[in-house]
Formats: sequence, structure tokens, C-alpha cells
Amino acid sequence: MNFETLGDRAKNARLFKGSKENPFLAPRGIFVANNMLFVSDTARNRVFIWHTIPTTEYQVPDVILGQSEVDEIGRNSGGDVNEKTLLYPSGIWSDGEKLVVADAWNHRVLIWHSMPTQNAQPADVVLGQEDFNSNLPNKAIGNDPTSQTLNWPYGVFSDGKSLWIADTGNRRVLFFDTIPAKSYAKADKVIGKAHFNTRDYESNDAIWPYSIKINEKGNLAIADTQFYRILIWNNKDDAFNKQADIIIGQDNFENCGQNQFRLAPENNTLNWTYDACFYKEGILVNDTGNSRVLGFNKIPAKNNENADFLVGRPNFNTSSDFKENMLGTKSAIYWPFSIYAVENTLYIADTGNHRIVICDIK
Repeated sequence: MNFETLGDRAKNARLFKGSKENPFLAPRGIFVANNMLFVSDTARNRVFIWHTIPTTEYQVPDVILGQSEVDEIGRNSGGDVNEKTLLYPSGIWSDGEKLVVADAWNHRVLIWHSMPTQNAQPADVVLGQEDFNSNLPNKAIGNDPTSQTLNWPYGVFSDGKSLWIADTGNRRVLFFDTIPAKSYAKADKVIGKAHFNTRDYESNDAIWPYSIKINEKGNLAIADTQFYRILIWNNKDDAFNKQADIIIGQDNFENCGQNQFRLAPENNTLNWTYDACFYKEGILVNDTGNSRVLGFNKIPAKNNENADFLVGRPNFNTSSDFKENMLGTKSAIYWPFSIYAVENTLYIADTGNHRIVICDIK
């Protein structure tokens, strides 16, 4: 990789590719907790755990979930769905003790109430399905959603007490007062819909919520992928009964233009944004389709504000396709799906290049 393509706000950049014998394939989820690294190796249906942040380009994981060995990659481990298997895992959350994984294509969320220590360790709790051996959306194709069902859940987040799930296919976010200890638990509240059994298409709500993030001040951010925007509530509790306070990437709730229908991106446009991450007093926005991360030093105070800086491209008008990609994409980040920041360190799931990029932000 040409680390200069990350821009002048990034320094000390390096790559991490997983196990050398069987490296990442399209990793879509990344999370860091207590100096532990968690990666959803999505295209190979497994989640990796490293007990300490790797310092070399390749390192064998300490624990593998979804498969029993590092070289196994089958959907649901090559068999039927059960408490040990995964199918297209995406979002991850952990506090270093508990672990929550969005098992997206099994239409469920798995919870380990103590940190897994063995490969293919079975989950303790399943949400979205009546049992570990079921995996249909909303219990059956064509069913309306309920407070207990899921349809393509891609994102999860917790503050250590409550749990939020981006129930993407049902166009809503489910909220649980406490991290459930029993399977098939009912959600307590819903964001984006008036009722649990509603699945409509309303531009005032998240159309395709992919990830959720909450900071210590209680700001809530939802990556609304299909409308190319980030929705922000100044108070997470307001999200149950009012529309977002701020929109990043669009001027109002009705507009939904890819790069706001412009020929090239700018410092206020987005293209297939899949994630965001609060960073110090501001927020980082993962602008996946433009292969860049936009940085805001402060939480925007009004819709469609300009970003203050970016990581991944030489300027705000350069998209995923530029001269560094003419002979391939490896020289720069390409279609990153997930980001996570710890103090000044930024972790980027560089999905299109099958690797993790780690750098410091100046």
C-alpha cells in the first residue's frame, strides 16, 4: 500500500491481514475493546479474536468463531445453522467480557455473556430466532416483523447495559433495556417505526440502517446507507419519538442523492456510507462508496455541514476511482465498510482489499 494516499492527517500507518495461511476475505466488521481486536471475516463466515492488538502484518487469531479451524470457511460451517455457526457476520460489539455479533444472513444476533476462549464456542443467547436451528427472516419469508424477529441485522452496539440492533432489512433499530440473558427476547422499544410490526419506507426515518454508534455524551449516530447519510440525535432517548436532529450528507430528509447527484464527491457528500464512529468531540464518517473517511472536529450543528478533514484520498473531490487505482486497488483503501477509533488510533476494515489498515490521526 502507498500510505501517502491516506493523506496528511494519517501517520504511522500499517497493514494487518490476519492469518498468513488463510488471510481475510472481505472483512466487514471491526471492533477494539481492552486492547483486544475483533474482526468479522465476513466472506468466510467467521469472527476472529486477538487477545492483544497484532503488531505484525500477519498473526494467527487466538479464537475463531463460526468455524473450528482457521482454514475452514463454509457457510454455517458447511452444514445446518446452529449455536456454533455463522453466515455473513458483520457488526461486532464487546466490552472485553461480553461479545455481541450480528449474524446477518442467519437473520439473528448472537451473544456470548463471557468472552469465548475456544474455537467454535457456542453462543449463549440468540436474538431474532426462536432457537439456534432457525434462520428465516421474520420467522418466515413474507411475514411482518415483530418485537422478537430480525431481517438482515448488520449492526450492533451497546453501552455495556442496553443493546441496540440495526435491523436493516426491517428498516428499523431495535432497543433492549438490558443485554438479553435469554434467547428470543422481545425488544423494549423501536427506533424508526411507530410499531414493531411496521416495515414501511419513510424518508424521515432510517431507510437502510446499517450501524449504530453512541458516545459518552449520549449522542446517537445511525448510518443510513441507502439514503447516503448519517442521522444524528443529540440525545439518544429522543430517537424513539422524533426524527434526527442533524443529517450529514444531505440537506434535508427528502433528498437522497449519491454524492448529492454531483459528478464527483465534495466535502459534504456521501456515497454508500456504512458506518460512523465518534472521535473526541466530533465524528468520523465511513464514506464507503467514495473509499474515504470524513472527519468532523465537532458534531455538526446543522444539516449538510462540510467535513473538516479526510483520510484515504488526496482531496475531497477524489472518489474511489483515481490514478492510484489504475493498476489495482491495493495502493489505497478501497470500499471500507467499518471503522473504529480508540484515542488517536483509527482502525479501518479495508474490505475491498481484504485487510485492516491501522493508523494514527494527527
